[in-house]
Amino acid sequence: MVRLNKIYTRTGDDGTTGLVSGDRRAKDDARIEAFGTVDEANCTIGMARLHTQGSELDAVLSRIQNDFFDLGADLATPHTDKKLDYEPLRIVAAQVDWLETEIDRLNADLEPLKSFVLPAGSPLATHLHLARTIARRAERAMVTLAARERINPEALRYINRVSDFLFVAARHANDNGAGDVLWVPGKNR
Repeated sequence: MVRLNKIYTRTGDDGTTGLVSGDRRAKDDARIEAFGTVDEANCTIGMARLHTQGSELDAVLSRIQNDFFDLGADLATPHTDKKLDYEPLRIVAAQVDWLETEIDRLNADLEPLKSFVLPAGSPLATHLHLARTIARRAERAMVTLAARERINPEALRYINRVSDFLFVAARHANDNGAGDVLWVPGKNR
């Protein structure tokens, strides 16, 4: 259980932040960038949820937001060979499998694409496209981190599926694809 009785600690005033392990890293460290970008994607999903209140999609997005906190905790806990006094919170295959099931469920009602989809359409779809692009940036940050340090491979699989889900959810929000705005190659030449 997390308990925060004081929001500011002043420990970050020197440009560092604490990890779950207690280690401190510079605020521009690849690990901090990775979980910070996950947090940004999570906030954008929260904005999208302004348009989903009470719907089935809202419940799915709520679960993803909660899982994003798991992902942030995973990324904020470096892998170590040392014996720990606690079990680190890690993304697990079941979370990835659940996302794949949700992608397949939403995608079943969509017509196959004949062109790329522009990030437009309904307000909900547009917010979901924005969340998708931020999730992709989080994935790139995680790949950068993985090139330097060991990270949970399920975490990488999870963030990849989230952006896939957000793409399908955006099409679903555009009247099951009927309201998608399609790219017309060379239209304005």
